[in-house]
Amino acid sequence: MKELQHTYGVHIRWRSYELRPAGSPPIPPEYKARIEQARPVFASSMLAEHGVTINAGPFGINSRPALIAAKLAEAQGKGEAYHDATHRAYWVEGRDISNHEVLRELMKQIGLEPHQLEELEAALSDPHYEAEVDEDIAEAREFGLEGVPAMVFNNKYLITGAQPYAMLARAVEQIRAETAS
Repeated sequence: MKELQHTYGVHIRWRSYELRPAGSPPIPPEYKARIEQARPVFASSMLAEHGVTINAGPFGINSRPALIAAKLAEAQGKGEAYHDATHRAYWVEGRDISNHEVLRELMKQIGLEPHQLEELEAALSDPHYEAEVDEDIAEAREFGLEGVPAMVFNNKYLITGAQPYAMLARAVEQIRAETAS
């Protein structure tokens, strides 16, 4: 995504999405075991194909606190830095991004001032931020999204799953050509 920003000037707007929102039925043990078994395969594939080392955080956590913290970071003009820090914390450092202390550390890393850090606990139960997250999730449903990652270009074109850069670049070029004509 960073390369698309740099090469094509693509504007990225991150949206909230919960794979397993509160109230979801428990994950069947067999399904959870399959996911856990697939994680090393995914990590190996990412290293071999993209040179990216993956050390994913815990599976099955409640991502909602991290999504709400994202809304606070965005309100403070630190959204992009927060998303970078959160992705690194979860996917590279293997940290639990549902943990409020981890979120405080990430907010500090991205340069929030002490008084802004104090807003985090209040934000985690603030109906305004809850509503912003819920609006994003409702929009995802309107697009028919059922998983992550998912990218929507020009509020019209949906690309799901982790895709190689070349495929995303072709999509941007095709959209630009279509828009120009």
